[in-house]
Amino acid sequence: MSDVRTDTGAARRALLAEGRERGLYSGAAWAVSTPDGGVDRGWLGTRAWDGPALDGTDLWDLASVTKPVVGLVVMALAERGALALEAPLATYLPRYRDTPLAPLTVAALLTHTSGLPGQVPMYRTHPTREALLDGLARLPLSGPPGERVTYSSQGFMLLGLLAEAAGGAGLDALVDRYVATPLGLRGTGFGPVPPERAVATEECPWRGRVVRGEVHDENAVVLGGVAGHAGLFAPLADVERLARSLAGGAPGLLRPGTYARMTAPHTDGLNLRRALAWQGQDPGDASPVGGSFGPGAYGHTGFTGTSLWIDPATGRYAVLLTNRVHPSREERGFGALRREFHRLGW
Repeated sequence: MSDVRTDTGAARRALLAEGRERGLYSGAAWAVSTPDGGVDRGWLGTRAWDGPALDGTDLWDLASVTKPVVGLVVMALAERGALALEAPLATYLPRYRDTPLAPLTVAALLTHTSGLPGQVPMYRTHPTREALLDGLARLPLSGPPGERVTYSSQGFMLLGLLAEAAGGAGLDALVDRYVATPLGLRGTGFGPVPPERAVATEECPWRGRVVRGEVHDENAVVLGGVAGHAGLFAPLADVERLARSLAGGAPGLLRPGTYARMTAPHTDGLNLRRALAWQGQDPGDASPVGGSFGPGAYGHTGFTGTSLWIDPATGRYAVLLTNRVHPSREERGFGALRREFHRLGW
């Protein structure tokens, strides 16, 4: 009789090795809990095409997987009464009091239903932190709040500022206090990180060099590398430890009721399913991980080629870390490979 765990693990490794051969990334690391209670864990490739081989301690730019980690900070602050999810943004950020952003609620920012646009390359026209923060107030809303899910990194930039105001500390310190320290994530934090330990990302035309050890996202660069939407680095072991905690109900991070509120669907009836700071399980290929997980599954992906997904019904998780933007951010077939990766063994 064949060993399902061995067979799927071999298929997963073969899939990721093929992706590297196709030039989709120079390196990949993964950790997937298996139905028998084990873990398929590994890494292959190099930190850059001409770099040293991965050794499991490598630091990955998590990109937008930063968003749910910041979301955990926001929920921890809400749990402690430092902020209210239904409160308007201006309550915590008076600089936006007389702007269209003022009435947007914390919950609307967390669910991407604020109407704020996303994917806006503000760094091109707002080259300093203050200019970019002022520019946020002038972004035209794509529609009334609450009517549609519009993925918005700009909304999470505001959430990072809001968390700092409510928490009375910098976002780096808050992530350490409410997420990294409770879980023992010793390698997780905002960059820059030692380039010799970091996996290379893009050969960035804006910076004129290969990005290694500093955040890939240009808007986050202008914000100083510490932002609510991007900027965290972590090794595989830390991301897996976070995934394991979430799959078990986030003990040590959130109370059961807070965890349930955060991970429950909040946008049913709209165009996409979203929880608070998490992506939900949209049907079929509308989900970045396909239709492999149960309807209550949640997770997040990152532009650099990262993903973290949790299925609370089974208590299982899947982590994939790659540098799919190296040498360029052009989509070369990574989306299909990611869906197949997450399909294997589920």
